[in-house]
Amino acid sequence: MHIHVTDQDGVRHTLEALEGFRVMEIIRDWGLDIKAECGGACACATCHVHVAPEWTEQLHPIEAEEEDMLDQAFDVRDNSRLSCQLLMSEELDGLEVTLAPGTEAKDRAAA
Repeated sequence: MHIHVTDQDGVRHTLEALEGFRVMEIIRDWGLDIKAECGGACACATCHVHVAPEWTEQLHPIEAEEEDMLDQAFDVRDNSRLSCQLLMSEELDGLEVTLAPGTEAKDRAAA
């Protein structure tokens, strides 16, 4: 299984993904620049992604807790989700997401 992630610089990455892992964990474990400060507890919005429109219907509906956290994120759109709330499954093989602004872990000014 794979997911396709476009980073904050517009570079597209194809990442191998294991069933049952959170999309946030996959992105982080492959070394992409994502804060994911709370580690998947749905207690921040630093793993915010924009899901490609053709994939939004295949995701489980957003829950109130996730929606509340997204209220604190930058550049929230109709296709915004927290990647920690998306569990990898066969149905999501090929999922396309873009890392949202404000999710960078690295200090861009120092880079």
